[in-house]
Amino acid sequence: MFNFTPLAGAQSESSASQSLLELDGGVKVLIDVGWDETFDVEKLRNLEKHVPTISIVLLTHATVAHLAAYAHCCKHFPLFTRIPIYATTPVISLGRTLLQDLYASTPLASTIIPSSLLSETAYSYSKLGTGEDDSHILLQSPTHEEIANYFSLIHPLKYSQPHQPLPSPFSPPLNGLTITAYNAGHTLGGTIWHIQHGLESIVYAVDWNQARENILAGAAWLGGAGAGGAEVIEQLRKPTALICSSKGAERIALAGGRTKRDEALLDMIKSAIAKGGTVLIPTDSSARVLELAYLLEHAWRKDASNPESPFQNANLYLCSKNIGATMRYTRSMLEWMDDGIIREFEAIAGGIDRQPNKPSEPRQAGAGPFDFKHVRLIEKKGGVSAILNNDVTRDGKPMAKVILASDRSLDWGFSKDILRKIAADSRNLVILTEKMSKLPDAGRSSGVSRMLWSWWDERKDGVALEQGSTGESLEQVYGGGRELTLTDVKREALEGNELLSYQQWLATQRQLQTITQPGGPTALDTSPDAVDDASSVSSSDSEESETEQQGKALNISTALGQAGRKKMGLSDEDLGINILLRRKGVHDYDVRGKKGREKMFPLVIRRRRADEFGDLIRPEEYLRAEEREEAEGQDSRQSGKYDTQDTLGKKRRWDDVVTKADRRPSNSTNKRQQTGFNDTGDIPAVNEGGFANGAFDEDAIEDEVDVVGPAKAIFSTESITVNLRLAFVDFEGLHDKRSLHMLIPLIQPRKLILVSGLKDETLALALDCRRLLGAQIGGGGDKQVDVYTPEVGATIDASVDTNAWAVKLTHSLVKQLRWQKVKGLGIVTLSGRLAAALPTSTELIGGSEGNANKKQKIESDKDSEEVPGSESKALQTIPEPEKASMPVLDTLPTSMASATRSVAQPLHVGDLRLADLRKIMLSAGYTAEFRGEGTLLIDGCVAVRKLGTGAIEVESAGIGQTGIPQQRNTFYAVKMKIYEGLAVVAGG
Repeated sequence: MFNFTPLAGAQSESSASQSLLELDGGVKVLIDVGWDETFDVEKLRNLEKHVPTISIVLLTHATVAHLAAYAHCCKHFPLFTRIPIYATTPVISLGRTLLQDLYASTPLASTIIPSSLLSETAYSYSKLGTGEDDSHILLQSPTHEEIANYFSLIHPLKYSQPHQPLPSPFSPPLNGLTITAYNAGHTLGGTIWHIQHGLESIVYAVDWNQARENILAGAAWLGGAGAGGAEVIEQLRKPTALICSSKGAERIALAGGRTKRDEALLDMIKSAIAKGGTVLIPTDSSARVLELAYLLEHAWRKDASNPESPFQNANLYLCSKNIGATMRYTRSMLEWMDDGIIREFEAIAGGIDRQPNKPSEPRQAGAGPFDFKHVRLIEKKGGVSAILNNDVTRDGKPMAKVILASDRSLDWGFSKDILRKIAADSRNLVILTEKMSKLPDAGRSSGVSRMLWSWWDERKDGVALEQGSTGESLEQVYGGGRELTLTDVKREALEGNELLSYQQWLATQRQLQTITQPGGPTALDTSPDAVDDASSVSSSDSEESETEQQGKALNISTALGQAGRKKMGLSDEDLGINILLRRKGVHDYDVRGKKGREKMFPLVIRRRRADEFGDLIRPEEYLRAEEREEAEGQDSRQSGKYDTQDTLGKKRRWDDVVTKADRRPSNSTNKRQQTGFNDTGDIPAVNEGGFANGAFDEDAIEDEVDVVGPAKAIFSTESITVNLRLAFVDFEGLHDKRSLHMLIPLIQPRKLILVSGLKDETLALALDCRRLLGAQIGGGGDKQVDVYTPEVGATIDASVDTNAWAVKLTHSLVKQLRWQKVKGLGIVTLSGRLAAALPTSTELIGGSEGNANKKQKIESDKDSEEVPGSESKALQTIPEPEKASMPVLDTLPTSMASATRSVAQPLHVGDLRLADLRKIMLSAGYTAEFRGEGTLLIDGCVAVRKLGTGAIEVESAGIGQTGIPQQRNTFYAVKMKIYEGLAVVAGG
């Protein structure tokens, strides 16, 4: 059984990706927890309902569309952190920095609490006297440390590594479920998932790129980089279901490929630099930014010795809140990149720069693929303002600049601030790198980048055509002085009744989560041991109690309303068995007629915090005597100088300065002395006063102080005049129409499911795939491939069309089986006699009376409680009709064995590729070459063809190319080699 439900991103304008796969036995696999730039919590409601039943979670890409909601789910969905999560190492590392940048850049990522919930739970909310649209109280956002902890829970996987995951505590057994990650291209560590469960072989391929890029290898369909295969690899071929994205199904690939694309971008930049303008390239902060940064860095390196190059008069910047950490992670993951990057790194490590058309030079510091020599990293808003205002030439004129800034949506991040500064100058240029779609709901959610994309697509105010270095025309659309509205969101601390309303709502949430998850922590718990306590909670509830738990989790909103009407008071019925812990003086609880947890004492086991080396070490317990004295006399001697920084017992950084009078590192009042390099280790720093010495010290710039604690979002709008130019170069790195039309027929799926795309392109691709797949298998009929185009929330049944039954084999029959291994599976043909199951000796001893009593007892206890750990007992009390329902297959009687042996024919199982047969024949001394389409000619006289149904045809004329009869029997030799490549299963 296989049911598929897209929770987001199917035939939708939203870029978010969330998919739910339900397999046989109630196993549920959630793939991706994406969000879009609106950060609307209502778009996660469908996901929240399924959390109590999810077995595992898989992540595909480190982008907003694929994991932006991950930290929100971990913090605000109580059971989510107990679900095993799997991803590749780059997705884990880059996803961590992405979300840290996201929550540091926009308050909307914290999500706004719906006013309806506040009005139900907070008594003081009704006294505010504000409308529903005027209150924007935010949920508490996860801190950097919490985000790091959430990503440390993810299990890392490598490419092509089959893995059998562990289920969540509330999941049924996975029954041999196997997941394997394959390279998807598009982003570093991007994944195509192969899921094997029983007879179901599912390939989940959303947002992949077959083309090779500067740092990324192509998708692994044909074997990956350097494989050069003409067929899809065996592990991904002929799945029972292929789930593929339809995004870009109407996109036509640029003629010339990656080289033309890169040249177009550089020509656009040179054109703007020549005018003395600023180029803004909005991009993400962890995925596609790596491709752009690598390309521009190496373009600057290439022209570093050319005084006539336009790049000599321009500075290159990369602006994002957490870009330093992103680049540090990237330098440690070169093995996940294209082979060209690995060779470049090896050449640098060997002391030779083997760039083409360039003589060998001694090794230079910072010359690695991502050891930037020209790209300056900016992480503070003050630094962005400094480079826009103070970056001038020696003549005092503004310096031309090329700025990569997050985010690509231009709704938040440094890209929005830079756009506000450069919009009025017609010399400036904004280069869009991804196509945008307009959201149906107008207003704040329409997005700045979507508005600019619509202007570029309309070309209403004229187009400037310039000549590129290769003779291609460059199109730049004029802004035309249009008015663009920017919406700014600021975080403001709660006060008065708003703060009281939030505290009441928060307390109600904690109480209700304690009810639905007794013994475990809540997502709103402030205890530092919350994560450790969660892992120590036992998960041995029975099926019936799990169903009850799921029902409670799904009815939280109802309970919230009831709790609000009771003004924060919970009755004894609401507390249930937890009354023994929550009420003072209560020492007894009536469990008669109860079931599940309501019949067990609510024991909470809390374990000590520890790591792989034992108990956690407390640094304050190992202070030296002078440090302990300083700590004790800190208030009297220093007057609270170090109150804001806890440094006792911690190691100093190499570049921190310690004075003789004080052994602790200096804080903001005594800035650490720089060594002349920033976080990248190779870029000289820039002084606060300007760019006189070509360096930039961000520590000398005071950044904005974020509001800590309960807060609300304050919206303000500003209109700016746009006179700059707009250009577009496709750096999205996704499959195009040609790739989809070429690869889907080669994959040969039995069922095809299209998601993650607009409605028009999804339906158009579905029509093309029905035509292509139908032509491949030779027409319609019962072999027609099913193509599904589900909408958000719709469930489709894509189970494999195979008839299978479960039978019991007798010991005598098992001894006669001779198994053949084919693709890791055991296969055998057998002839036997099917009969009803005979009662066992224990059943015969029990007698019919005992069975009747047992059956009666089970029927009477159907609604009773099943205590945890009673699964084995439940299996022992299966009624007699259920035990006898499985038939038994036994050996044939002697009288029938001889008759069936003459009728049974041997079977040949396997899939022999003609390319492999050619290698076999060449190694055996024969000549073999391909002739025509799908025909292998051996010794000029034997032709081997492979039909679409998988059958192999062997024809021979007996006379070679010279017209002389063959001295050796090539025909039978070819047949013998074919048989050797297949598993011959005897029919007897």
